[in-house]
Amino acid sequence: MPSTAQAPDESTLIHIATLKKPYGIQGWLWVFSQTDKRADIFQISPWWLKTATGLKPLTVKQWRTQGQGLVACFDEIADRNLAETMNGATIWATKDSFPELGEDEYYWSDLVGLTVCNEQGENLGKIKEMFETGAHEIISVVPTADSIDSEPRLIPWHRDVVLSVDLSTKTMLVAWGADY
Repeated sequence: MPSTAQAPDESTLIHIATLKKPYGIQGWLWVFSQTDKRADIFQISPWWLKTATGLKPLTVKQWRTQGQGLVACFDEIADRNLAETMNGATIWATKDSFPELGEDEYYWSDLVGLTVCNEQGENLGKIKEMFETGAHEIISVVPTADSIDSEPRLIPWHRDVVLSVDLSTKTMLVAWGADY
């Protein structure tokens, strides 16, 4: 059944997926998930589709793993003709619809904007974004007026490098020299 939820304020939304090309003839689409464990995206509800006319609800009817990816069909997309128009559409959700995290787990959206300091007490800048390379996740740090220099940095998200995260003080402590 399609969602009847009122559209949220767009500023509260987090990008969770992108729809890709159609799969089959019955309106299924490839779904590129932004979540760490790709299939976890289906634990998040409701989904919101950003369109030229505003936010529209998108309700997952069925989904499955297909090869290395995910495919899904939706209540609002009845056939392949409509699915053809959805390639590249972005899917959004509010953070309060995300599953609860375990201890020492973080949503990437919570890390963006944190100030990164090393063990020497040097301010390396702020986290601009997080991304995955296949081998591991990367923290993209950009300089600020308070940082030690004007160098952008790419720091691996690894337990030997990221020593602590404190969301209350908006800081991350890393084992990463300013000259790396």
